Amino acid sequence: MSADRADRIAERLASRELDALLVTDLVNVRWLTGFTGSNGLALVGAGGYPFRLFITDFRYLTQSEEQLGDAWERQIASDILAHAADCLREAQRGRPLHVGYDDVHLSVKAHAALVERVGEDVELIPAGGLIEELRAVKDDEELERIRAAAKLADEALSEVLERGIVGRTERDVALELEIAMRRRGASGPSFPPIVASGAHAALPHAEPRDVTIPSGTLVTIDWGAQLDGYASDCTRTVATGEVGDEERAVYALVREAQQKALDAVRAGVAGRDVDAVAREIIKLAGHGEHFGHGLGHGVGAVVHEAPRLSQQSEDELQAGNVVTVEPGVYVPGLVGVRIEDLVIVREDGPEVLTSLPKELVTVG
Repeated sequence: MSADRADRIAERLASRELDALLVTDLVNVRWLTGFTGSNGLALVGAGGYPFRLFITDFRYLTQSEEQLGDAWERQIASDILAHAADCLREAQRGRPLHVGYDDVHLSVKAHAALVERVGEDVELIPAGGLIEELRAVKDDEELERIRAAAKLADEALSEVLERGIVGRTERDVALELEIAMRRRGASGPSFPPIVASGAHAALPHAEPRDVTIPSGTLVTIDWGAQLDGYASDCTRTVATGEVGDEERAVYALVREAQQKALDAVRAGVAGRDVDAVAREIIKLAGHGEHFGHGLGHGVGAVVHEAPRLSQQSEDELQAGNVVTVEPGVYVPGLVGVRIEDLVIVREDGPEVLTSLPKELVTVG
């Protein structure tokens, strides 16, 4: 798998007239090589520079041997970036070596040290986003891991809701949800869970409080699991008893907007156009100013990645993308409702990974 991904990178390098790519972001390193440690980088060459080099420190001598296939030459160094620079300088063959680097993740200090170390015959060229573009379209193995993370997360929330949430604090429910995911095998949550009741849910990224959840209110729960290197993301809003007509109307509006936007998801559609479907419905209902975030985002090795579904997005959905569809209405001082599904983009529509119901469920 990692050899195939390295070959795909090499093809991209050739089209950009780059001789090699220096991969330093650990998420990208794991995607490319399978290495899960905390210190490592990779060099991928193209054309006349067919090297596949992985560098880590002594702590990961055995781990890297177990995790990396034969396609990678492994080297151990105390300063891995300096060692990579030396390798690039040695690879230079009497003409300038054009090396792409991730200008999004490499610090200014590290870049300066790298420039000084490689010398004037190695030109460092910004190439941020090259791997992220490849990561946006998932292969079958990645999709299966995301499915598993979504299933685990759904089971964890179902367990928590069955035990009841009324009379417990938002923080306590969030903590139990995280523990329930870990007990099922997750390495952790894919982001800190949100549990927000009543008017507190009008904050889209509300932090759980030491405040008791009452009966007769809406509670928004946004959570996800990190499993085998891949994330999930979902939101459900539940009732803890009878709620007012306005709360029910807002819930019905968000559910309609979410379903219509979901129906619009398919390969070849622009992310901004899917966003517009939900946004127009909410706007016509008089809540346009209460939906201030984008409709969704890509999910994969991390919980926020390409593509984006928003008014500003220039992304076109591709088969194999995994995205969220999560409209919300947030009325300050009154109520917040968000409904979110995690879906795989297919040629003929979405494959929904979230299994939990979307009608307004009442819990104790």
